[in-house]
Amino acid sequence: MPAAMHTNLLRLYPQPCEQASIEGLYLAHQIHTLGTTDLPFVYANFLSSLDGRIALEDSIQGTTYIPKHLTTASDFKLFMELHAQADCLITHGGYMRALSEGRLGNILQINDPYLVEWRHRTGLKPQPAVIIASASLNFPLHASLEEHQQDVYIATGKNADPERIRYWQDLGHTLLFTGEDQGVHGAPLIQKLGELGYKSIYLIAGPQMLDTVIREKQLSRLYLTITHQLIGGTDFRTLLTGSPLGQEGNLMLESMYYDADSPPESGQFFMQFHPQAV
Repeated sequence: MPAAMHTNLLRLYPQPCEQASIEGLYLAHQIHTLGTTDLPFVYANFLSSLDGRIALEDSIQGTTYIPKHLTTASDFKLFMELHAQADCLITHGGYMRALSEGRLGNILQINDPYLVEWRHRTGLKPQPAVIIASASLNFPLHASLEEHQQDVYIATGKNADPERIRYWQDLGHTLLFTGEDQGVHGAPLIQKLGELGYKSIYLIAGPQMLDTVIREKQLSRLYLTITHQLIGGTDFRTLLTGSPLGQEGNLMLESMYYDADSPPESGQFFMQFHPQAV
């Protein structure tokens, strides 16, 4: 096992309350065994403040960023435990642009030796495939994808810009057309990924993709970390940005852990939910 950072989590739900270790907390969920090619297991993970901020926007620069004090080492550790169980990751063109510009760090690969070995022991490929969802098809590919020999697919809508479609096809990339308009839709995307043989699909693509997989009843589980901080600000991102949800937005709590040590002088909750219909 990797070196422990701290183990003083308190499980609040399900009862009874008891102490728990952060080491292997999410690996124990065995997500890679829960899906099939006919019904992939689709899971998402978000980090939020108490007032619902997942990121702030710089209106002058026209960029989005995550406040550093919102992030913690323990949350990132669990993020990577979820990452390690994925056949493929769904990200988006906005992240690829931010990564290229140095505004966000690279989370496309697993580098922790323990998690690399864990994937090997469980029969998973060394690195997950990467699906880049984009309506504009205007983004660069990061060099690390080729360096780690990851399979890469680009998902877009049938009415995306024909010139950009040809651009990526001429470079030899496979495009997945998963919507009748320019955007990516959850149900056809997950169906195509199942047909490609992917069973565990980790959504790290942001609010727009979360919205479509929830509305189209494709989400199997939502992991949510809430830090006990109020961020404020007038320009910000939240978990969802679309029109109001109906019954599809009803979630059932599966587990809840309390971390009193991080962030300093506040703490955080680690929670997991499943949609009511699942």
